[in-house]
Amino acid sequence: MKLKSPFVVKPHSKVKLADYSTAAHPGFRDEKAAGPILDKHRKLLSDLQEVLYASQAKAILIVLQGMDTAGKDGTIRHIFSGVNPQGCDVASFKVPTPLEAKHDFLWRCHQQVPARGMIGIFNRSHYEDVLSPWVHGKTSTKITHRRLDDINEWERTLADQDVVIFKFFLHISHAEQTRRLQERIDTPDKRWKLSPADFEERKFWDKYVDAYEEILDRTSRKHAPWFVIPADHKWFRNVAISQILVDAMQGLKMKYPAPTFNPAGINLAEESAASAAKKASASAAK
Repeated sequence: MKLKSPFVVKPHSKVKLADYSTAAHPGFRDEKAAGPILDKHRKLLSDLQEVLYASQAKAILIVLQGMDTAGKDGTIRHIFSGVNPQGCDVASFKVPTPLEAKHDFLWRCHQQVPARGMIGIFNRSHYEDVLSPWVHGKTSTKITHRRLDDINEWERTLADQDVVIFKFFLHISHAEQTRRLQERIDTPDKRWKLSPADFEERKFWDKYVDAYEEILDRTSRKHAPWFVIPADHKWFRNVAISQILVDAMQGLKMKYPAPTFNPAGINLAEESAASAAKKASASAAK
């Protein structure tokens, strides 16, 4: 899968998030200019998903990561609103349950990998089991690097089994996170989104930046690329991600499967149901 995007992290490159803009919106003057393009992308994604679902040849796995308030939920809501729910599953990975903790750290994620024909979205992902423990000093750098190597091998296995992987880091600034949190504090209908952890984790911002840089360095691969998406402007985040998905899915050159029988010659307006069924059975038997 060849992808041309200014936001892709080239394999084995050294990433410094400070070098990536959080507020850029190349190609669009403002939200009004981007709106019609996002609408077009939604329609194209709906059409492409139908072929994906019908062909059963590939699966699409979309990984969303980012700081708190980066917009993972909003990305799903705004980009995939036109997708058939029958062909799309969303999984979230939070603190492991007692059962999950007894297994290897990828066990719970593997169960949520989409089947061929499906789109699967990880709202937070297998990277959480590396990120948080490392930031909080619960795992060593040696163990963290080993887990990142395990993830590379696991994602390679998925790719070998026709799972097409896209990983998006929603890149927001500390100032934008502050603004979004304050908006939630000031808006009663949004306070349900808040938790004490939101404010506690802000203390570790710099450590999270360091950890994400290491993750992007070590796990952006040709078969499972990372994209660093400027996400201070929600409208640009949506149009940038949807453009990448549309381009990539079109590049898969998916086709509808061949019909199981030839329906030519059946005219339901002229024939009885029994006659039409007889013709269909005879055609299928050939």
